[in-house]
Amino acid sequence: MGSIDRYIFRTTLASFALVLVSLTGVIWITQALRGIDLMTSQGQTILTFLGITSLVIPALVLIISPIALMIAISHTLNKLATDSEIIVMNAAGFSPFRLFYPFFYATCVVALLVAFIAAYLAPDGMRRIKQWDAEITADVLTNILQPGRFAQLDKNLTIRIRERLPGGILAGIFIDDRRDPNERVSIVAEHGEVVRNDTGSFLVLETGNLQRFEAGKRDPALVAFGRYGFDMSKFSGQGRDVTLGIRERYLWELFSPSEDDPVYKQIPGQFRSALHDSILAPIYPFAFAVLTFAFLGAPRTTRQSRNFSISSSILAVFGLRMAGFACSVMAVKSPGAVLVQYAMVMSAIGVGLWMIVGGLVVEPPPGLMEAINRSNARIARLFGRPAAA
Repeated sequence: MGSIDRYIFRTTLASFALVLVSLTGVIWITQALRGIDLMTSQGQTILTFLGITSLVIPALVLIISPIALMIAISHTLNKLATDSEIIVMNAAGFSPFRLFYPFFYATCVVALLVAFIAAYLAPDGMRRIKQWDAEITADVLTNILQPGRFAQLDKNLTIRIRERLPGGILAGIFIDDRRDPNERVSIVAEHGEVVRNDTGSFLVLETGNLQRFEAGKRDPALVAFGRYGFDMSKFSGQGRDVTLGIRERYLWELFSPSEDDPVYKQIPGQFRSALHDSILAPIYPFAFAVLTFAFLGAPRTTRQSRNFSISSSILAVFGLRMAGFACSVMAVKSPGAVLVQYAMVMSAIGVGLWMIVGGLVVEPPPGLMEAINRSNARIARLFGRPAAA
């Protein structure tokens, strides 16, 4: 790699890193704000909140990386064109295809990053999010129960505590249990604490009374107790067995899922779609890079406008990605959509390389430019200042 190649390579990767961090940060903030209830309603710390929300960053990087690469290549080419460096390199014998080399090397780095994220890092992050969320749900008694609030743990189960005392003691406990359609149980206790053992998790209540309202009976049954254990194993058990969805599967798990996997039996089409999305993920950066360079990499003078080429490259990349998303959705029910998706990506790369090798300069049609000029002239006459007397 020569000095010119290293210069373009470093400039492209530096721009890519800046754009990637900026876009990922903005989108991550919008996603993180949606999970702010971890600190409010579920009583989690700021570290837990940041830990869980940061695990979604690899999935964001997976989607943003090809777009950030396109922006970085556009910025680098525009910088080279503004400083007339492309013209000079072309005069020195650099063909457009030769100039594409450093951009290809930078694309290889991005593709390796995307491949690693798609195969392992993004599924691992989503898996950890689900497991962490299950652990929070399992620790429902110590996290969700906030003093002075009615916490609905189930559709027909509500618990309220007055305050928390040192040592994990809960004071002023009220429980309204209507899960059994044949009876309703209301419990009031002065104190209580969470006890976990091999048989499950229990809320051990002390000094209180229990009212049982049975269906068909007029008067409730009232029982005073000194110590009473309320079974909470159903809620604590939610964090033990975690069913992994499609997004939590590694590439090799999507490639050869177990025949006994209940999720695979239920939605095999989504496995197929997710598998090919992971395979195509590192190929999209090459398609984006080739298309962007094909529209912007040809040598131009500083007087030649690049706006049409920039707009065309954005439309081409956006259209390719949107078509890819559409094929990914259709691949759930139609295996043929996968072949269409591969054909589109490979065709985009082939057409882009043909434009680069041929040195084609993308310029607006003369008729379009005349229409734009006439429109600008009309606007200028409409809003122009009257001539001075």
